[in-house]
Amino acid sequence: MSSSTATEVPQVHKDDVEVFSYDEQITRLFVLATVIWGVIGMLVGLLLALQLPFPEANLGEYLSFGRLRPLHTNAVIFAFAGNAIFAAVYYSTQRLCKTRMYSDWMSRFHFWGWQAIIVSAAITLPLGYTTSKEYAELEWPISIAIAVVWIVFAINFFATLKYRRVKHMYVALWFYIATIITVAVLHVGNNLAIPVGALESYPIYAGVQDAMVQWWYGHNAVAFFLTTPFLGLMYYFLPKAAERPVFSYRLSIVHFWSLIFIYIWAGPHHLIYTAVPEWAATLGMIFSVMLWMPSWGGMINGLFTLRGAWHKLRDSVVLKMFVVGITFYGMATFEGPALSVKSVNALTHYTDWTIGHVHSAALGWNGFMIFGMIYWLLPRLWRTPLWSDKLANAHFWVGTLGILIYVIAMYVSGVTQGLMWRAFDEAGRLMYPDFMETVVQVIPMYWARFIGGALYLAGTLMLVVNVIMTIRNAPATLPDAAQVSARKPVSLEASGDGAAVATAGGDGATPSPSVEEAKESSTTQDDGDDDDDDARPGTKRVQLPSPGDS
Repeated sequence: MSSSTATEVPQVHKDDVEVFSYDEQITRLFVLATVIWGVIGMLVGLLLALQLPFPEANLGEYLSFGRLRPLHTNAVIFAFAGNAIFAAVYYSTQRLCKTRMYSDWMSRFHFWGWQAIIVSAAITLPLGYTTSKEYAELEWPISIAIAVVWIVFAINFFATLKYRRVKHMYVALWFYIATIITVAVLHVGNNLAIPVGALESYPIYAGVQDAMVQWWYGHNAVAFFLTTPFLGLMYYFLPKAAERPVFSYRLSIVHFWSLIFIYIWAGPHHLIYTAVPEWAATLGMIFSVMLWMPSWGGMINGLFTLRGAWHKLRDSVVLKMFVVGITFYGMATFEGPALSVKSVNALTHYTDWTIGHVHSAALGWNGFMIFGMIYWLLPRLWRTPLWSDKLANAHFWVGTLGILIYVIAMYVSGVTQGLMWRAFDEAGRLMYPDFMETVVQVIPMYWARFIGGALYLAGTLMLVVNVIMTIRNAPATLPDAAQVSARKPVSLEASGDGAAVATAGGDGATPSPSVEEAKESSTTQDDGDDDDDDARPGTKRVQLPSPGDS
């Protein structure tokens, strides 16, 4: 092409760009905390699984089932899943907003404050200090600390949104917003109590009101701590791993608004056949059944994102993890509404079926999404290839087998319990009046659960080995890579010959970025994320001079 017909590309002046960096260290800290607390929480869970068929495993007062059970749930939900949520939020928010987190200090305070809360739970719960409320067992001083740390996290997040460089807010950010706001309301509302000692308090609610508030909190802790943030994680990391856009962005928006509206009202389904008014239980059942539709809309959107990319599952352990996680999300969100129907609930409530349901969601949905995210983040955060793809694939298969054995065992045990408890003879008397008859019958299923849990934990230990060895191969220093953003809005205009010309600010007074850079910075082309942060071992980013440098 002759020089007379070539389009002249203006040069980028240093005053027209901003140089910044993402805070990757905070994501690394939360990833490491996720792995560490995940192993601890699952070890406690495995001990609990052993204590049921083998009572001799109750190792004294402080390591008995009653003391360790709330420690297990808090460790898996708030330590394992919680730290993973924060890793996802800190990594994706900065890239979706094209800006560093508002305050590094707030980020560090959030991290260390959250770890201190987890340690305090690990100390007080085995000692017997508990409110006895499901998922809200921690006494009032720790509850206040949770609120303070969460508020700092919220301020940091919303300030980052305020100063974002991308006008459009991708759907993942909306799921994070719903999580942050609703969890704060739930936590404060359910933990209102009157202190009567350093580690003792009485709730301001009583009787049926206390039960209603507790399961408004309990169910929506599952909704807005174990569902909405993981859907945000899915909408960000799945398209990145698949290198495909979200199947339907419109469906993702419908998914978001319908989910958050319906989920908040479904809590009373935990209280069917109790002292709660019949109308409240029925309302909870109706909203639970309605919840099936948006939940499956999200599952379909996730799986259909892989349309045209299913062949990548052969080589990508990340996509394998995500597909199994999303599939378990679909199973759990079908099962939950089904269990809330009163005729089904009459058989399954208070049985081990509920345990199977909870673990299919927590370990199947949340666990595999966490594992997939970690395997995707490892080479990018530590800038070195994953140590062993074979070990990661072994983790996938062992973990999948483990959760299937676990869940199936609990389903069989739950149906057995439900049928035995409601069995009558010809005279109308209970066929199994002695509770121990049911316990003896399900002991083989408890051993199967122990085996399944052991396999799942073995897979997690494979992840630990991969993390350690990958970090050992990482560069000695990991500075935050420089990013460049246009200082003025970039628009594309057509010149007289039809060629696109980039202009800065629309006044033409300042030299502007090239057409290619303008296209890259256009927020209408993608979700506002950039792909140039992928790991490239052995390469460096060039730090551009900042305005004012000579």
